[in-house]
Amino acid sequence: MKVIVLGAGIVGVSTAWYLLEQGHEVTVVDRQSDAAMETSFANGAQISVSFCEPWANAQAPLKLLKWLTRADSPLLFRPRLDPWQWRWSLAFLSQCSDAAFERNVQQLVALGRYSQESLKSLVAATGIDYHRIERGILHFFSSEKDFEAGAAGAELMRRHGVDRRVLSPRQVLEVEPALAAYGPQLAGGTYTPSDESGDARVFTQQLAQRCIDRGARFLFGHAVQALERTGGEISAVHVVDTATQQRRELHADAFVAALGSFTAPLLRPLGVNLNIYPAKGYSATLKLKAPERASVVSMIDDSRKIAISRLGDQVRIAGTAELAGYDTSLDGPTARTRCAALVSRYEELFPGVAHRDEPSFWAGLRPSTPTNIPYIGRSRIANLWLNAGHGTLGWTHGAGSGRALAELISGKRPAVDFRFHGQPAQRPMGELAASV
Repeated sequence: MKVIVLGAGIVGVSTAWYLLEQGHEVTVVDRQSDAAMETSFANGAQISVSFCEPWANAQAPLKLLKWLTRADSPLLFRPRLDPWQWRWSLAFLSQCSDAAFERNVQQLVALGRYSQESLKSLVAATGIDYHRIERGILHFFSSEKDFEAGAAGAELMRRHGVDRRVLSPRQVLEVEPALAAYGPQLAGGTYTPSDESGDARVFTQQLAQRCIDRGARFLFGHAVQALERTGGEISAVHVVDTATQQRRELHADAFVAALGSFTAPLLRPLGVNLNIYPAKGYSATLKLKAPERASVVSMIDDSRKIAISRLGDQVRIAGTAELAGYDTSLDGPTARTRCAALVSRYEELFPGVAHRDEPSFWAGLRPSTPTNIPYIGRSRIANLWLNAGHGTLGWTHGAGSGRALAELISGKRPAVDFRFHGQPAQRPMGELAASV
């Protein structure tokens, strides 16, 4: 078939790659000048199968109330006169129970493991180099209470087959000796050696080039205006060249909506109402002045809910989420506070290791669902497919999401126990394997 993929982030480009693998003719449309220039541009760099815990849990409502007045809080809710924000918020609260949390974890881990396997095979086949570090992810805690909660979370992950280990402060320093200066304040940690890290932007741009080499067409600098529906199908997508303002209609047999947070407003006029709301995330990328003293293992600082990842001679500090609409600016007082907090926290953990006077700040919109589970599958419109809503886990779930959707479009059944949108419920994988 001829398939048009809307969006050239990690999810859209991965979808394009696997569609080519299935033998389809592929066109990718994106308003930016290259792939991965928005949400995939400067994320936390972690491929975190073991730390894909939903935001919604039994403790979340109380924490959100405490954080309302803190400009540097890990999750900041800014109420707006926006019915879609309130719809999302009410659905989020409905997921704040232990039963919902465990149900959602099962889905996220299943997709994460499938995606990690897909990524490993893809990298082996293409040889893409993206500052990949296969040293696991270390989650460290600064209070006994938080450490106890982290140990309980590790036990939950082990029930789902994830090797997430509980570490004493001494063992934390054995995994990452660069934390020695912060050692007296460590309460403990958890560690999953199978996780990894790498630069999502570099990977996505190189994968896009390989797609082009295999015959895919990329229309960069083309903004998606609307999808045209004729009868029960999409007949065309209307795009505009951002440089010349020339409008075009593109036609295909199937269309994939992979526009991150912008997927939901694009599809609403068609009666496809996805519960995706943008969560503004921040990052700071710093050049290292003492790389020999910098951390190598990718980490999560529990007290600040931030990720720290080594990218060659740089370090990426990323985190926090702000539910405040589609704003990506960095010049407001809240944005400046949150960016400064990332740099100051890194200096607190690793004094004198990075150049603090030359930070590269970024903000992007994470396309979040109340469950953190993305929409992958067929929409209510026969030839319109969905691959959006990955929240903070686009890098973790990107390869698997693209592979799974390409298989669904091709009439196949992905080998993962995941509730695909618009598809009948799958049997557990053991039952499926027994029937083959």
